[in-house]
Amino acid sequence: MTGTVWGIDLGGTKIEGVVLPSAESTEAVCRLRVPTEAEKGYDHILSQVRELVEAMSREAGSPPSAIGFGTPGVLDPDTMRIKNSNTTCLIGQPFQQDIERDLGVEVVLANDANCFALAEARLGAARGAEIVFGIILGTGVGGGIVIGDKTLFGRQGIAGEWGHNILDPQGPDCYCGRKGCVETFLSGPHLEKHYSGLSGQELSLPDIASLHQQGRDPHAAATMERLVTYFGRAVASVINILDPHVVVLGGGVSNIDLLYSEGVREAERWVFNDRMHTRVAKNLLGDSAGVYGAAMLVA
Repeated sequence: MTGTVWGIDLGGTKIEGVVLPSAESTEAVCRLRVPTEAEKGYDHILSQVRELVEAMSREAGSPPSAIGFGTPGVLDPDTMRIKNSNTTCLIGQPFQQDIERDLGVEVVLANDANCFALAEARLGAARGAEIVFGIILGTGVGGGIVIGDKTLFGRQGIAGEWGHNILDPQGPDCYCGRKGCVETFLSGPHLEKHYSGLSGQELSLPDIASLHQQGRDPHAAATMERLVTYFGRAVASVINILDPHVVVLGGGVSNIDLLYSEGVREAERWVFNDRMHTRVAKNLLGDSAGVYGAAMLVA
């Protein structure tokens, strides 16, 4: 199908693909998924991608000329191998080279947070903005930068990785081996762990936020105050460097309304200006952002 754009979001549990009729459309020609089954190893993931692309080609009526891939981790520009991936069997693998060989088409890779930012910049909450910082606040914390509708990768492929900036060197342990990363203050599991440490109860983050809204639980209030405080400081540091027109939030933690009111006010305290003009917005594309952003890589 002439003019279509293809994207694949390689997730930890599923591999999702989309064919869009154009770079301006969110109405998919087809959208399919297969399980990742990462426990079966790297070669199995490659075979799952091949199976998915074959099925997409049948449904779309023609094969792709290029495919954008959103990946966990990033492609190291020096070694051309995947690094920093929580799907650990991908680490050290020449995924771009191998999948181009298997599919016989051009492949462009970007971190899943970059794909999120690109989709929201072109089709979502930041449409039309010149500089966009996209934030994923979920199981982990990631970020992506879009300038003039193009994703910024950087010299080491880590542009936008604000989740591993240090907020407090004496803070909680992070999986990366450091202490006090942004991720240890703002990710869902760390917020739940903080609440559990205060209250002795294990609750989901939505339940903690609900208890705070009801005003019945001082431990929930303390957990939400912690979220707002560190969100403001962490976001302000990015705004001071990048000065984006829009910051778009995604991931499960982005559903907490406090971030768009008290969180913004906290950021305003630390931004190096008399007032903060940057707009902080909730994503519009939801779970579609990752795979749509992957397609935008080749649009």
